[in-house]
Amino acid sequence: MLRGIDPIIGPDLLYTLRAMGHGDEIAIVDANFPALAMAKRLIRMDGHDAVTVADAILSLMPLDRFAADETAIRMEVVGDPEAVPPVCTLFQDVVDRRDPGYKVVKLERFAFYERAKQSFAIVATGERRLYGNIILKMGVIDP
Repeated sequence: MLRGIDPIIGPDLLYTLRAMGHGDEIAIVDANFPALAMAKRLIRMDGHDAVTVADAILSLMPLDRFAADETAIRMEVVGDPEAVPPVCTLFQDVVDRRDPGYKVVKLERFAFYERAKQSFAIVATGERRLYGNIILKMGVIDP
């Protein structure tokens, strides 16, 4: 155990977050997402929901202030692009609390898959709520 680090963040996720650089992205995905087929690096966190994992990650990782419209991205609902699933509202709440001023934007399902494939890593959670997927872009910490 380490002080100041959420205990759900295991060594693989901690290593991955530390290895990421400015502009790298990490996808946090639900239990239905084809994570193994898409990931360059896969971290499994099956016992946790995606909102809790996003909160833990954002307790350590700054969001990219230079790409404000693409800093936090969720998957758009198929057939209802204006819908905002409750889990996505919770993602926005986490972003507002951890790194205020950023809006979680939507991305069409297959475009989201392509973006996730390009992510530095994918974190597969046990999230059961549909559309419980978010991509976060790493920012910088000023000196």
